[in-house]
Amino acid sequence: MYNLLNGLSVIEASSFVASPTAGLYMAQMGAEVIRVDQIGGGPDFRRWPVTEANDSLYWENLNRAKKSVALDLGSPAGRELLQELVRKTGQFVTNFPAEGFLSHAKLSEGRADLVTVRVMGWADGSPALDYTVNNSVGYPMMTGAGPEPVNHVLPAWDLLSGAYAAFAMLAAIQHRTVSGKGSEVRIPLSDVAIGTVANLGGIAEVLYTGENRPRLGNAVYGLFGRDFVTADGVRTMIVVVTPRQWANLVAALKLEAAVASIEAARGVNFAKDDGLRFNHRDALFPLFEAAIAARPHTDLAAAFDAGGIVHSAYRTMKDAAADPALVANNPVFGHALNPSGFDYPAAGSFATVPQMERQAPQPAPVNGGNSEEVLAERLGLSSGQIAALIDAGTVRQA
Repeated sequence: MYNLLNGLSVIEASSFVASPTAGLYMAQMGAEVIRVDQIGGGPDFRRWPVTEANDSLYWENLNRAKKSVALDLGSPAGRELLQELVRKTGQFVTNFPAEGFLSHAKLSEGRADLVTVRVMGWADGSPALDYTVNNSVGYPMMTGAGPEPVNHVLPAWDLLSGAYAAFAMLAAIQHRTVSGKGSEVRIPLSDVAIGTVANLGGIAEVLYTGENRPRLGNAVYGLFGRDFVTADGVRTMIVVVTPRQWANLVAALKLEAAVASIEAARGVNFAKDDGLRFNHRDALFPLFEAAIAARPHTDLAAAFDAGGIVHSAYRTMKDAAADPALVANNPVFGHALNPSGFDYPAAGSFATVPQMERQAPQPAPVNGGNSEEVLAERLGLSSGQIAALIDAGTVRQA
């Protein structure tokens, strides 16, 4: 937690990963992010993983450092309260549909400088999930050895869209500061996905070659990189990205003569050309497989570290959680009084600001935990008015 965005307030109405991630990142940088939730929680409020008490650890961590107002969004009164909160605050992030009671046109009535950031599935407003967008851009047909498509489990497009949405919010606020004008910024997962494919050269590649990239399993496209198994059965990934790393890897494995023999036979020089190492992997990989299979992992890891060679053994997420460098001794992590009651390391801001003191991660709110506070401060409602809304079932205070 840092106070870089201190003074910025954002209303959030969202569920699942992408839109809540935008709010999370802004909250971790000091913004006041006020979630407006359905009474009892939205569609992701119990999403797995959950505790024995059915508290979602997923929801708890995507919504840290936020506040929660619980409204009956199925009622006209509840919807009007949300609309008024958005207008009073001036900044809104959501993944609700572009049309309807949370359309930018409707919300900006009476608040022309409103900034709305809307995360979407497809650009035409039709629904999509990370997993279906990923299929549509072709990555599962490149992952694994084939021939079947392989879905990866990381919701990459959700996370990229959420980060882009947080950036878009700040960009739109800057535009308003200069011009005085509000705006709606729409961020479809499909556009983030296909745009990223293009930014990485993928669109240009297939149009230039007329072919799909071949399936490479765990090999890295265009580089010398692959998984290898050590003498004691440890599977480790090795990737070479600089001439120095290549020279040091060859030396560490004592393969100078063998590599030179391949170079002479094929009329190439691997010293500075990533592409040549990749193209001649049929000859190089067997050499490295044998050399790595002859030595234990600890011995190789020490040699690789000394040579600045990029490598990492494969391990489980449970192993990673127990790694002191990654978690226990990492200042990104701290502890908070979680609504679930389960105490575990909680992530704060991924960024480090050396000139500022890092604050501890904050807990997620309980559903409706800030209803009275926010309605009083933002809308100027009296305690009697709020009590009447609670009695009517329009508002819930935890």
